[in-house]
Amino acid sequence: MNPLRFVQRMLRNDALNFALTNRIPRAAATRFIGWFSQIEQPLVRDVSIALWRAFSGLDLSEAKKTRFRSMHDCFVRELRDGARPIDADPLTLVSPCDAIVGACGAIDGDTLLQAKGMRYTLFDLLDDAALAAHYHDGSYVTLRITASMYHRFHAPFDGIVEHVAYFPGDTWNVNPPALARVDKLFCRNERAALTLRLAGGGPRITLVPVAAILVASLRLHCLNLLLHAGYRGARHIACNARVRKGEEMGWFQHGSTIIVLAPAGVTLVPGATTGNRIRVGEALFALPATSGN
Repeated sequence: MNPLRFVQRMLRNDALNFALTNRIPRAAATRFIGWFSQIEQPLVRDVSIALWRAFSGLDLSEAKKTRFRSMHDCFVRELRDGARPIDADPLTLVSPCDAIVGACGAIDGDTLLQAKGMRYTLFDLLDDAALAAHYHDGSYVTLRITASMYHRFHAPFDGIVEHVAYFPGDTWNVNPPALARVDKLFCRNERAALTLRLAGGGPRITLVPVAAILVASLRLHCLNLLLHAGYRGARHIACNARVRKGEEMGWFQHGSTIIVLAPAGVTLVPGATTGNRIRVGEALFALPATSGN
């Protein structure tokens, strides 16, 4: 059997995938990849990107540049201008990232679905009772960014980033096999919560980028800051950064997940269903005709 196909077949086995990507020293593996991915030696770079392409179906046809300094430079690549048209409907919130839609829908009081039979609460995720209460009975969507996807994320609407909270934590994989086995996985992993006040008297929404194994690093433009396992600064940071719909807000060092929380009255568009692929700028939520907090 072709060795590549053999490995790909093994990784499609959920139990084996979970063991291979989680039953290892996750923090050490993440630190190692963080270092290794930034090596700029041409042979290391070229072999790394070639293997990444072979195992993940990496497509660089939309990338702004075709040569990269390192594997990390390829991870955080920019796209060509115009590669992601932004939905201009003034009542539409767009997807902040390229992703596969995971669990999504109405928030049941303060409870969200992680995977079938696995749930977590807004307070567990946000560690802020007042902010959690703002989203009771609202809507949410889980956006999973796979390893081969574009890793930068963008503003879903015009507004002001008012607050950033940072939560150090574990680095479990965030793929379906792990979500089906690890209780409250998103609440255990390293993550941030970015609260965005929408323009035009709109409500607040919150983006929760969640780190994962090999990924525990997040660049935020609104703070000009890199959040990572070694970060020792403030955990709650007031912010007043204006963003425009579709404007880049930051990037992951690798694939991961963004959870988007919206209050009652803001609803998912019909096409936002579990398993569907979505891209930056495509419609994700619909605002009510008259919105406010």
